[in-house]
Amino acid sequence: MIGDGVPEFAVVGHPNEGKSAVVSTLAEDDTVRVTPYPGETVACQTFPVVVDGKAIIRFIDTPGFQNPKRTFKWIKGRRGDPARVLSAYLRAHAHRPDFKDDCRLLEPIAAGAGIIYVVDGSRPVRNLDLAEMEILRLTGRPRMAVINCKEHETAYIETWKHEFRKHFNTLRVFNANRATYAERIELLETLKGIDQDWGPALEKAIAAFRADWDRRNIQTAHIICDMMETCLTYSIVRSFTEKTGEKDLRERLQREYAASIEKIEQKAHQKIRRLFKHNIFNYALPAHSLVNEALFSKKTWQFLGLAPKQLIAAAGITGGAVGAALDLAAGGLSFGVFTAAGGLLGVGWAALGGARRLARMKVVGLPLGGEQIQVGPMENIQFLYVLLDRALLFYSHVINWAHGRRDSPPAEKRSDKPVKAGLTFEWDDKRRRICQTFYKAVRGKDDRQKTASRKALIEMIEEVLLEILHSEKTYGMVGR
Repeated sequence: MIGDGVPEFAVVGHPNEGKSAVVSTLAEDDTVRVTPYPGETVACQTFPVVVDGKAIIRFIDTPGFQNPKRTFKWIKGRRGDPARVLSAYLRAHAHRPDFKDDCRLLEPIAAGAGIIYVVDGSRPVRNLDLAEMEILRLTGRPRMAVINCKEHETAYIETWKHEFRKHFNTLRVFNANRATYAERIELLETLKGIDQDWGPALEKAIAAFRADWDRRNIQTAHIICDMMETCLTYSIVRSFTEKTGEKDLRERLQREYAASIEKIEQKAHQKIRRLFKHNIFNYALPAHSLVNEALFSKKTWQFLGLAPKQLIAAAGITGGAVGAALDLAAGGLSFGVFTAAGGLLGVGWAALGGARRLARMKVVGLPLGGEQIQVGPMENIQFLYVLLDRALLFYSHVINWAHGRRDSPPAEKRSDKPVKAGLTFEWDDKRRRICQTFYKAVRGKDDRQKTASRKALIEMIEEVLLEILHSEKTYGMVGR
């Protein structure tokens, strides 16, 4: 730790072992330069984890070892206090180009930082690694070893563990490109055992990190609720005459309605993405995620939301479109065209790309012979569950996208059959009633009911987000 009491760790190791990826993932900072080429990190750079405007822990990205054998030989030949020996080494080699990287990576350790030593667990232990471990042991600083292990490449892990137990206070297997929230917390918890004196400060940092994630989940629940309320009440009204043509206007409004709803959803998803600090890189969703499908595509409505029997029951409870529910069970979405008096004129028209039919349409008479067409709001309660499922799936992808990752997600296990792939169809009656009450309230005029139903929905979403956060299950994967 340094003077302000904030735990600080130098992340060190050989070039191209994954140090920068570990820093980026632990600090939740995608500004860290991560490349597959060795030697890209040429100077130390500090990345703090900031909560409420204050740094709670800092990680220092360092260059890789350049001359570990010669550095070890020099340090081993000196006696005395480790801190003084390290300072003497830095003075003696500061102006030597062949020791430039070794000096830079040891500078923060000499200044009081703890050590996180990163190795690529997919390769065997070498003599160079043993020299690096001995250098770090001789510094006398609290230190942890991290095996940055790639999937399915575990042949050398036990050998690494055996060597690490000789040189480090604690060790952890940690895949910086695949680490989930739970795995990041577990690594920080392991760090508490690095040194008794560091325990209280690290405990404080972990508590602040957990509380920050709780706040993010609360904000996410509000974002999802706001998005759903906007989409469920959204409509478009336009006037037309014989000159403008009813058919052309209807088709144009249909496209405009779909595009507007999709834009509302996309903005909500981007808010969630920024909330979890994915700010720079173009976050790529898994290839087979249903969130990649268009909101109004047939596949989206087949795989997400409630099962047909659940949907029909929900429509009956809320006064929603039972006919639309039955139509959905057969593979379609319906809407009606209504007169000003509410009489049904006809049933729907084809949506964009021949996808599905979207929403209720009203044709209302105006003075001077004109008329108005209204598209929306959506009458089908399934719309609520589709929006909710897609938001929850997006959240599950974002929180498990490690900040150190710079490639596309691997192919996940997926379903090619038209079975439900979201979360809401598995919910119990209590959760579905909360959704149904919200759906009915936002379409009504009772502000007290709206406020109460919104509060209940947000609290339920918060519970679901926590379940997703601690779940190892993969949701929403289907074939193309």
